[in-house]
Amino acid sequence: MSETSSQQPGDGPELDTKCGYVALIGAPNAGKSTLVNQIVGSKVSIVTHKVQTTRSLIRGIALKDQKQVIFVDTPGIFAPKRRLETAMVNTAWGGAKDADAIGMIIDARKGLTEQIEDILDRLEEIKLPKVLILNKIDLVKRDSLLDLAQKLNDRIAFDRTFMVSALNGDHTDDLLDYFAERMPTGPWLYPEDMISDLPMRQLAAEITREKVFLRLHQELPYASTVETEKWEQKPDGSVRIEQVIYVERDNQKMIVLGKGGQSIKAISMAARKEISEILEAKVHLFLFVKVRERWVDDPERYREMGIDFPI
Repeated sequence: MSETSSQQPGDGPELDTKCGYVALIGAPNAGKSTLVNQIVGSKVSIVTHKVQTTRSLIRGIALKDQKQVIFVDTPGIFAPKRRLETAMVNTAWGGAKDADAIGMIIDARKGLTEQIEDILDRLEEIKLPKVLILNKIDLVKRDSLLDLAQKLNDRIAFDRTFMVSALNGDHTDDLLDYFAERMPTGPWLYPEDMISDLPMRQLAAEITREKVFLRLHQELPYASTVETEKWEQKPDGSVRIEQVIYVERDNQKMIVLGKGGQSIKAISMAARKEISEILEAKVHLFLFVKVRERWVDDPERYREMGIDFPI
C-alpha cells in the first residue's frame, strides 16, 4: 500500500473515466467496515464486535473498468454522550455531506429501530442520491427483508435498494457496479494500485487497536487508543515499529498487559502477523502501554486520529 494519498490531475487514466465518493453511513455495527473491506478486496478498515470501533473516515478505493469509486467508511451514528463520541458522529455526517452519493447500511436483523429513525430524520435533509443497503441478509427470512425494505422506502425515497451480506460478499459486486456507473465523469483521484488513502503508520496503529479490542473487549473500557511513534525501514527489508497504547487509568494498563504480560504478548503477536502480511515484509513490533489521564480531552489525540476536536 502506498504512503502517497493522491495524485496530481492528469497523472492517471482520463479517457472515459469516472471518479467519486460514496459515504457509507449507519448505526454502529451495521457492517460498514466489513462492506468496505469486502468491496475493496483487502483490509482497509478494522472490524470488531465492539460498537463505535471506527473513529475517523476510512477511504477504501475500488475500481470497476475505467471507474474509480472511493467508499468512505464513517463512524457509526448514535446519540453521543462524551466528547469523543460527539467528534465521531460529527465526522460521520461531515463525510456524508461531502460525498457524491450516500449508502445507508442497516443491519437487517435489527430492522427499523428508534436509532435508525433518528438517522433517517437527518438524512432527509441531505440532498444527495441515496441508496438503501440491507446487510446480513443471510441471517433474515426473505419475507422479513421485503417488509423492512418497504417500510424504509416509505420513510425515505431511496434511489435503489440492495440486499447484501458484507461478510460473505453476496451481491456486493452489484452494489459496486451501481455506484461506479453513477460517479461523476473525471480523472481518477488515486493511483490504480492504491486501495486506501490511510498512511501505513496509521493503518498499523488501527490494526493493533483492533487486536486490543478483540482480546479485551469485555474488560477494557472504550477509551483506549493506539499511536505509531516510530517506523524504521531496516537494511534487510524488515520494518521496526514502535507503538503506544494509551489508556486513562493504571488499572486499565494492567488489563492491557495481562498476568505475566500474556495479553500484551498476544496482542503484539496478532498485530505483527497482520501488519507483516500487508507490508509483505518482516515486522519487528514493540508495544508500550502508557497512562494518559483524560486523553479524550486532548486535541492532539484527535489530530492523530484524523478527526476534529469538538469545542
